[in-house]
Order: sequence, then structure tokens, then C-alpha cells
Amino acid sequence: MGIEFNIKESSLINGIWEIKPNVSNDIRGNIWTNFIKSEISQLINDDSDFVHDKFSLSKKNVLRGIHGDKKTWKLVTCVYGEVFQVAVDCRPNSSTYGKYHSFNICHDSPLSVLMSPMIGNAYYVKSKYAVYHYKLAYTGSYIDADQQFSCKWDDPKFNIKWPTNDPLLSQRDKFIVG
Repeated sequence: MGIEFNIKESSLINGIWEIKPNVSNDIRGNIWTNFIKSEISQLINDDSDFVHDKFSLSKKNVLRGIHGDKKTWKLVTCVYGEVFQVAVDCRPNSSTYGKYHSFNICHDSPLSVLMSPMIGNAYYVKSKYAVYHYKLAYTGSYIDADQQFSCKWDDPKFNIKWPTNDPLLSQRDKFIVG
């Protein structure tokens, strides 16, 4: 079983990479790798290191995000279920500011997405439940919700084509202005 990846930078926005693992399937199910430091860390162009993992269990119709910060690299994947993943360029000086790249990610067809700092992360749960994994790289201490930027999920300047018009949102995401 190989542990290779097919790594491809987004054709829409620089600073976003699709990482498709080599998946080994048999009668038991499948096995795949989503992180090998020597391969993934070479894409990061600063002193950040992957130091933090988080998991989120969400039910159908939940939309989380659009969130990010100025220093955290995010490697995300859906380890169970299916999500509509969105990465939004929130870098004011970028030529692709306000553009987004979307991906369908599910456990049947694993895919990870690496996002550089100032790329807003959001996802919508399409399956009954989804387990979402965040692998975070940064220097210093973690920037939590009170220090992150948040953008309204349906902000017309992004024009994101979500699979729903009425998602389940957190209090944080319901009351974002702008």
C-alpha cells in the first residue's frame, strides 16, 4: 500500500491546495493517509508547524464558517459523511480577493484541502452526520474565535452557491454583520 498524494494547487486561488491521497480499498473498507510532514509542510512558506488537531461532529444542514485568521494554515478533510467545502480568499491585497473555491469531500472519496492564512474556511454538511478534521499549523499560541475573522456565509460579495438557503448556524454565524 502506497502513501503517496496527488497535490494540486487551486487553479482559481493561490494559497489553496487539493491533496488527494492514495486510497487502499478491500473487503474491510479502506485506509488512507492525510498527512506526511515532509510532503505537506513543504507547501507552507513560513515558520509555521502543524501543532494542533481538532474534530467537529455536525449533523445534516449545519453550515460552519466562514472563519479564519492571519497566521493559521488549515489542512481539512471530512473523515466521515459528506461536506460541501468552501475556501474563500479574504486577503485584501490579493488579485482573487472575494473569490471562492468549493469542493465535495466525503469519506468514500477522501480529499484534503490545505488553506493558507487569510483564506476563510467554511463547510456545509450534506450527509446525516459528518466528522470534520482540522489540522492546524501556526507559530506562537492559537488564535481562537474571539481573534478570528468571520464573514457572513451568504455575503453577496462572495456569491457562494451553497446547497441550501436555510442552514443550521451557530450564534456566532447568525449575527455576523456584512
